[in-house]
Amino acid sequence: MSTAIRKRVQKRCKIRGYNLKVDALDEILSFVSRFPDADANDAIDLLLDQLHNQTLKSPIIEKEAVQAVVALLSEAEAAGEEDGDTSHAASTTSAIRVVDAFLLPKLRYDSIKKLFYEHTGNLPIHGDASAKANLYRDRYQLLLQRLTRDQHFSKPAFDSEISNFGNCEISPIQSLVGQTGRKWVMGLISQLEDGHFYLEDLTASVEINLSNAKITTGFFSENTIVVAEGEMRVEGIFQVITCGFPPLEDREKSLKLLAGHDFFGSGVLSREETLRLAELEKKAVNDMFVIISDIWLDNEEAMEKLTTVLDVFENEEVVPSLFVFMGNFSSHPCNLSFPSFSTLRSQFGKLGKLIGMHQRLKENSRFLFIPGPDDAGPSKALPRCALPKYLTEELREHIPNAIFSSNPCRVKFFSQEIVFFREDLLYRMRRSCLLPPSAEETEDSFEHLVATITHQSHLCPLPLVVQPIIWNYDHALYLYPTPHTIVLGDRSKQKAFKYTGITCFNPGSFSSDGTFVAYRPCNQEVELSSL
Repeated sequence: MSTAIRKRVQKRCKIRGYNLKVDALDEILSFVSRFPDADANDAIDLLLDQLHNQTLKSPIIEKEAVQAVVALLSEAEAAGEEDGDTSHAASTTSAIRVVDAFLLPKLRYDSIKKLFYEHTGNLPIHGDASAKANLYRDRYQLLLQRLTRDQHFSKPAFDSEISNFGNCEISPIQSLVGQTGRKWVMGLISQLEDGHFYLEDLTASVEINLSNAKITTGFFSENTIVVAEGEMRVEGIFQVITCGFPPLEDREKSLKLLAGHDFFGSGVLSREETLRLAELEKKAVNDMFVIISDIWLDNEEAMEKLTTVLDVFENEEVVPSLFVFMGNFSSHPCNLSFPSFSTLRSQFGKLGKLIGMHQRLKENSRFLFIPGPDDAGPSKALPRCALPKYLTEELREHIPNAIFSSNPCRVKFFSQEIVFFREDLLYRMRRSCLLPPSAEETEDSFEHLVATITHQSHLCPLPLVVQPIIWNYDHALYLYPTPHTIVLGDRSKQKAFKYTGITCFNPGSFSSDGTFVAYRPCNQEVELSSL
């Protein structure tokens, strides 16, 4: 085995956060040697994907773990000689990567050096007071560095080079004291006193008056970061004239400037590898994801509907590559008054048995489970960890390769980045907004929601008293650089909307109205479906 292949294996393992023991490395090299050099990368990725699905005790990979995975792959290969569908399953397996929110690298912006760096220290679940302050500071810095590259807000090199748009240079809030005339400021809306709203940046805070402000599309609530034009009044209040979110930055521009950093959590790829994956993605015309939200396992009608859906896809010529099952998985919230967790455990077992009865789906599709806001877990704070093993043990016996991930969860399909988030966000954003949303561009609430989260580069820009967030893991909710697709599981009406090239959709509540989505990632086609 060549040194180049050895280095390639070590590099790919390092990207995924694995450390290899020498005998484990030898096992991987032995497996890869069965394939021609042209297929070596796919073989490595396939093996590492399968390793990711195993229950590993630590990031240090032992020889036994590799042997177990190689045995599984050998069985699949043997079955593939009898069933041609297996080759499709193998290629799909290597194409799909699931990234748990708690394994996402944390990148912070250094405003002095004007670059991002990876946080290497420990990230405890229970952060200290400074972690809460850093949450707001990091969000602000993320959007400010993006804003300063926008041609309308960047400072002109010479006074004579002011654009037709006018000089919209952002002024620090601290500098507003004693200033006259219109100024542009950027800050976070906060309520420091009851009934009095302020705009805060890293220098100071100023009370604002939004009563006559003209606003852009989106929901303006506490905790959202805005760019406001206005002027200081004698009484020390900043009278806002126009107010909007920081402008978006094109994904390709962001990636070019952030080369070498892994914001998505799926590893850093070279330009050549990214282009190769993009080509493979275009050819994957048969790949389909089926996304179903709100599957109440204790509801007979919902389970009958699910049986119908599985029956239909079982008989399709090409089965879906991925089924995404999003919570809630019970019609009753899993809180202290929840009647029986042992019953819910057996209901998950019945779901596993139901999937297992569909042989082609079981063998060729993957099943991803994402918890909902009322599912069992240690707290209501985001991000939420995967469903407890106690509940899913019986399901795993029927579907060994089922994936249980966090909420939110990220999926990389070849070169495409997809974010899944299950939260009743629309209702909560509407309740929390300080001003009625502008009807100038759209009256559709879902479009306002999409505009809000994409411009904020954050999945849940609600006040922490409304939706708690684990301070040290706020970065798991970032949408920067903008992903290709955002799936917002919500109990509101099923909806799809393409915004500035980003595909966003809500699959609807399956148990309530029988709605779900069939998504083709190769061309980002969203098929709104219902029973």
